[in-house]
Amino acid sequence: MSKTQDFEQQDKEYIANTYGRFNVCFEKGKGSLLWDVEGKEYIDLGSGIGVTAFGVDDDEWSKAVIAQTHALNHISNLYYSVPQIKLAEMLCKRTGMKKVFFCNSGAESNECAIKAARKYSHDKYGDGRNVIVTLVNSFHGRTVTTLSATGQDVFHQHFFPFTEGFVHTPANDIDAALKVLANPAVCAIMMEPIQGEGGVMPLDKEFVQAITKYAHEHDQLVLIDEVQTGNGRTGSLYAYEQFGIEPDIVSTAKGLAGGLPMGATLFNEKTQFVLTAGAHATTFGGNPICAAAGCTIIERLTPEFLATVKAKGDYVKHSLEGKPGVVGVSGMGLMIGIETTVDPKDVIAKCLEKGVVCLSAKNKVRLLPALNIPQEELEKAITILADVIGELASK
Repeated sequence: MSKTQDFEQQDKEYIANTYGRFNVCFEKGKGSLLWDVEGKEYIDLGSGIGVTAFGVDDDEWSKAVIAQTHALNHISNLYYSVPQIKLAEMLCKRTGMKKVFFCNSGAESNECAIKAARKYSHDKYGDGRNVIVTLVNSFHGRTVTTLSATGQDVFHQHFFPFTEGFVHTPANDIDAALKVLANPAVCAIMMEPIQGEGGVMPLDKEFVQAITKYAHEHDQLVLIDEVQTGNGRTGSLYAYEQFGIEPDIVSTAKGLAGGLPMGATLFNEKTQFVLTAGAHATTFGGNPICAAAGCTIIERLTPEFLATVKAKGDYVKHSLEGKPGVVGVSGMGLMIGIETTVDPKDVIAKCLEKGVVCLSAKNKVRLLPALNIPQEELEKAITILADVIGELASK
């Protein structure tokens, strides 16, 4: 029995069967390279689903995390914490937002945004104005409430009753959205700039701007879900910046702490005081180690660095568009979806055999490499990916 088979057997014996795992057990990594327990090397184009923003064992990240473990590994949110304050200041100064609530995941950051939107409306208008509009094909998390917010029927199973107060409208259909928003019970609309789990589908700028304008004219909050698109992933600090809007609340997570569990919900001037003491809380949110890690991520996402993210994304698109088996390439920056004539699962499995880690999203191959992946490694991996797609399409 190989090492991989041994670990696979132990995994199935002791870990809940909630994941369809590939037949690989990773042991270590450096930058955008990973090695499995058999010693095989891989180029990582997934970064833990957009989490290890600067790759594995990034020197600056590791140094900050190790130093913080020796200083203070955890302190209750009943007290002030220096790393948390520093990270919040960075986020506010970079975005123009006024306050930050830290949590542990994307779903939790969206839960916070939902609670805050409903409280804002209830504080100002009283009962009966609590409906939140989301988009068809959206994905906002796996808690019961964020599943309810998610605009995909496939997720609305098993866990009944789901949280009430959500309606879904088609993405990029301005007329349909405006009809839904005209309901006086609506307090907010929540949108992902790019529907990540929905197939790496960017929203139309015209749609986002029109909906935001209407919502703001009617004091409906605009919630932007940047769980996957945020923290430099699309070539700007947050993707909404490329849509020319000013949201009321922004939720984010994934790459924020570069590999540690951290989410954040950002509030603008209008919403900054909605959550008062006792209205919302978390034990682990803003953990000093996670916050110290987050500081090393945000401080490096300079305009100059973000330009390299865009350039690498353009390289990937231009390298794959028009290649055999490739129907189209979508996304922004280093959040890329590739529609192929073959099953994306077959592409991913074959790429793993050849030492390249990819992801999927709906009917597409999805790429979320580290933002600083070396150009040489990126080119090698994309060449292998293109060859695999072409090989499978020719059969």
